[in-house]
Parts: sequence; structure tokens; C-alpha cells
Amino acid sequence: MAVTHPVATRNGIADYVVDQLDGGVLRYLTAADATIADGSFGTPAFGAAAAGVATANAIGDATNGTGGTLVVAKAALRSTTADVVLCSVTTTGSGGDIEITDTSIADGVPITTSSLTYAAAP
Repeated sequence: MAVTHPVATRNGIADYVVDQLDGGVLRYLTAADATIADGSFGTPAFGAAAAGVATANAIGDATNGTGGTLVVAKAALRSTTADVVLCSVTTTGSGGDIEITDTSIADGVPITTSSLTYAAAP
């Protein structure tokens, strides 16, 4: 039998994780871990989990200020001091944990995150 978690436990896990993100950032990174841009989480960053899934409140746009075009490969959801969740980033339809329209981000171009959820495993 596989290990599973009841809904109440999944809600507790999801809430624990996302509560650490209050006032933190959604950091977009290159494959080599260079920071491209940070979008800001509010306080609270996410609403309460339901069915093990927490949905982010509005996330401030992240703007590339690196002085050139960089390719987004991954992201870190960060508290005010440390990484909390690490995930992949791909173009829309390519199966990444986060999907964006174009992963090649030119200097000064904002990355708008229209929605984001965190799900605790069943």
C-alpha cells in the first residue's frame, strides 16, 4: 500500500509551506542559478489550503534588470531569508512546474505571474 495523507493533513502541510512565503519572493533563475528577476509575494502570500491546494494571492511583477536577455530555467519560492520551494520553469504547454509564455527574458521585460498554486502530495 502506498503512503497517503488525508485531506486535513495535506491542508496542514500546504499551509505550513506557503505560510513561510509571506513577504517573500518568486525568484526566476537561469540553469546556472543566476537571478533573472524577483516577483514579490504579499502578506499573506497564499490563501488557506483546500483539498491540499493553496492558491497564491496577487504576485508583483518580476522585471529582468540584468542588462541582457537571459533564459529562465527554474524558480525558487523564497521566504524573506531562504528558499522554501524549488521548481522547474518551461514555456506554456511544456510541462514545467511553472509555465510562462516565453522563457527568453530581455532586460527590462516584466514577468507577470497570473496564478500560482502549491499542492501537498496525497
